[in-house]
Amino acid sequence: MKINAAVLREVGKPQPYADSQPLRIEPITLDPPGPGEVLVRIRAAGLCHSDLSVINGDRPRPVPMVLGHEAAGEVVELGAGVDDLAPGDHVVLIFVPSCGHCAPCAEGRPALCEPGNAANGRGELLSGARRLRADAVPVNHHIGVSAFADHAVVSRRSLVKVDKDLPFEQAALFGCAVLTGVGAAVNTAGVRAGQSVAVVGLGGVGYAALLGALAAGATRVVAVDLLPEKLAFARDLGATDAFLASDSDCIEQVKQATGGGVDICLEMAGSVPALELAYRITRRGGTTVTAGLAHPSKAVAIQQVSLVAEERTLKGSYIGSCIPTRDIPRFVSLFRAGKLPVDRLLSETLPLERINEAFDRLAAGKTIRQVVVF
Repeated sequence: MKINAAVLREVGKPQPYADSQPLRIEPITLDPPGPGEVLVRIRAAGLCHSDLSVINGDRPRPVPMVLGHEAAGEVVELGAGVDDLAPGDHVVLIFVPSCGHCAPCAEGRPALCEPGNAANGRGELLSGARRLRADAVPVNHHIGVSAFADHAVVSRRSLVKVDKDLPFEQAALFGCAVLTGVGAAVNTAGVRAGQSVAVVGLGGVGYAALLGALAAGATRVVAVDLLPEKLAFARDLGATDAFLASDSDCIEQVKQATGGGVDICLEMAGSVPALELAYRITRRGGTTVTAGLAHPSKAVAIQQVSLVAEERTLKGSYIGSCIPTRDIPRFVSLFRAGKLPVDRLLSETLPLERINEAFDRLAAGKTIRQVVVF
């Protein structure tokens, strides 16, 4: 079938993207689903820094590629062997398909699925196939999803069924921002009631982490960012303290306010300075978690002695250490109960044709979560 899709053919184009047009809306061919695959009509797709990092070259991926990985849609057609979904079902798309058999999957860590991550790196589906073509030339899938298109073929293992009364533009947020942010707080960091938590970097994922910390019972929640307006919104969401990362004495301000640092710090900016700041505002014996994806060439230097003498923990978090089939339903339940108001992170909806200007806003930090609706 013919679909309209946002295709990236060249990385590193200059800003403003509204002028350079790194994403071109093109008619391309989508082949039918193969065994174990599903054709999904995409109804909503969020714009994330992980997409932006492919556009600007920070996250190398093979091109040409249809971008987009945070999405929700409706099942249209089932490939052979898929018998637990039906046309018309509503689904959230997951950007690491889990094979269910490799060592990480077997120990309950599907985010680290070895075949899934390998396929993502090659621009393929879990089966090893590509279902996208332009003039008979294969087009790569973006981490198994490619949601900036009106339809997508994905692995069944990239889908989680959700209730039909959940609006698509809200459901999409659960595919990345909520999984990554809330999961980093409750799964990776294991925030407990009464703890103090800081979040460094307030994008969609950072705000979701803040909401996750509050939902888990953190009583002191510190927001740190470069933009005053983002700090103001963090306070509106429930942050008890807010500090400008650009202040020369930001670290000392946080330490003084929290009695030596926070129990847990969640770094969501994906930059070396942000992670260094996060590590330094974590108290002795505390835990620093990073979910930001910096360029592969970037490295952070820490005092090795502090890890030992202060019994520190520094952890990475990918997809919030989530098991999507378990965590999406429980996060949706928290949302419905009013304990996880992730709908407040939705900045605006827009058509696919405005996607380049929307990435300009994202790059400038002028938005939280924009969602393309189809």
